[in-house]
Amino acid sequence: MTTATLATAAVQRYLAAWNATDPAERRAAVEAAFAPDARYVDPLADVTGTEALDALIAGVHQQFPGMRFVPVGDVDAHHDVCRFRWGLGPEGAQPVVIGFDVATVGPDGRITGVQGFLDKVPAGA
Repeated sequence: MTTATLATAAVQRYLAAWNATDPAERRAAVEAAFAPDARYVDPLADVTGTEALDALIAGVHQQFPGMRFVPVGDVDAHHDVCRFRWGLGPEGAQPVVIGFDVATVGPDGRITGVQGFLDKVPAGA
């Protein structure tokens, strides 16, 4: 598989983890997407490990109930690094939050680190 193909698959698993609302399904999706000691950093969070990632994602669902993460554009990748944009909003509607992430993908295809940036955030979020 090409680097782009591996990165795209990793991003798909990443978005699936962020979209999982059932606790058991979310935990399984987090473990499929992230290495056990993965670190996630954005302007609002800095967590390490699948347990902390699971809790972070659960908190986002509490803050933005019923909203889904969708890819915005294509995944760009080289070596073990990829970058991609995502949107969060009601299904079928324009995203209310838009972000840009850079992720490192391990040899097993799971993400080992994410540096996230928020491009568009609603007031009061």
